[in-house]
Amino acid sequence: MGLLGPLAKILAQDHKVITYELRGEDNCFAIRRPFGLADLVGDLHEFLDVVGVESPTLMGVSFGGILALDYASRYPGRVSNLIVQGTGARFQPSILQAIAGTVLDRFPLPFDNPFINQFFNLLFGKPLPPGPLSEFIIRQCWSTEQSVMAYRYQLVQTFDLVSRLGNIRVPALVMSGEKDILVSQKTLRASSRAFPRSSTSDSRRWDIWRS
Repeated sequence: MGLLGPLAKILAQDHKVITYELRGEDNCFAIRRPFGLADLVGDLHEFLDVVGVESPTLMGVSFGGILALDYASRYPGRVSNLIVQGTGARFQPSILQAIAGTVLDRFPLPFDNPFINQFFNLLFGKPLPPGPLSEFIIRQCWSTEQSVMAYRYQLVQTFDLVSRLGNIRVPALVMSGEKDILVSQKTLRASSRAFPRSSTSDSRRWDIWRS
């Protein structure tokens, strides 16, 4: 269940929680046959049909949030609520992202390398002391095979959903961490304005938009 595992277990106490693995998650050879974001959204649509879920609350973080936004814009009648975190409606290139993409694509990284692990502190905007939280994040970051991460990075570089956000007619909650460096506040605010009947609430930790 990845990063959402602890939250999913809590929600499962009072709700039915269903998770699934993305194409290539446990089989890096799957990326030998090219596929795009539309194919991954199609996988989600087929999965919901198979498990018989008609109108779920859809939640995704980071790459999963991109797929959730895309799905809700393509199939607005199949979602009752939408929750995404660390996701903008379009890809906004930066120096950090360019470096990350180059490293993932060209340089084999040693698994759970202490030097590389230091860069995961960027996800928090500050150094984290050793402990259960940092160990959990590091373990989850290394759980996806490097070639799969590189392939996903290639997919998101062409992602631009701003023109289709108006198709999403369900309550939507879009969240970002105060020090999120992967998705800029400018991108998130532009996304919020594209939602119909949106409002913005700024707090110390989150920026929240509800359609």
